[in-house]
Amino acid sequence: MFSGGRTRRVPCCAPYGCLMDDSSALARLDRRVADCGACPRLVGWREEVARTKRAAFADWTYWGRPVPGFGPADARLVIIGLAPAAHGGNRTGRMFTGDRSGDVLYQALYDVGLASQPTSVAIDDGLSLYGVRVTAPVHCAPPANKPTPGERDTCRPWLVQELTLLRPTLRAAVVLGAFGWQAALPAFAEAGWSVPRPRPAFAHGTRVALDGLDLFGCFHVSQRNTFTGRLTAEMLREVLRTAADAAGLP
Repeated sequence: MFSGGRTRRVPCCAPYGCLMDDSSALARLDRRVADCGACPRLVGWREEVARTKRAAFADWTYWGRPVPGFGPADARLVIIGLAPAAHGGNRTGRMFTGDRSGDVLYQALYDVGLASQPTSVAIDDGLSLYGVRVTAPVHCAPPANKPTPGERDTCRPWLVQELTLLRPTLRAAVVLGAFGWQAALPAFAEAGWSVPRPRPAFAHGTRVALDGLDLFGCFHVSQRNTFTGRLTAEMLREVLRTAADAAGLP
């Protein structure tokens, strides 16, 4: 991991063996994800951000590596975003943790009973998810929050493997944004679900029935969407409630 200044909040073993059974296939996959260096542009960017940091986080030791998914291995619902934020997941080592998008997402998950607390600020903050796993089609922070289509496709096998391991229990998925939707549909197909042809277009509130799984579209929880009101807290809660019900979660 990267260092500089006073070390803070990123335990050397997190988020892997400490939070998941080392015998778990999903835990092994997460460790492999964290060691990936397949995309030179993303490797260079995530490491540069981890070295230079943001002034507000000068005392942090940034994660500076690919960020794997977060949540139980028997999840019934998966939430698929876009990529870690440069000073969010790339800093903390956990998806949607330590940034404004995560503030919105985890508050909504807490509001509908799917998270143990409404905030997610660090890998060791005690947050637990109930029947939900959060992941992304791109595991490294990209410049300007914009992975290329090639980077998306290079990273897709990780999502395919993750979905394959979750398949025995997975019953619903919420995909945040059009980029995630475009990445998720072929990943679900490669993981064994029957995806309609032509592939359904993304829209907020879209619901697509795959064989044994309901797929929901939702605007991304980006500041651009939440600050402008394109995505309100109630809109997000409604999608999550509907998806949780489809997944058979209490």
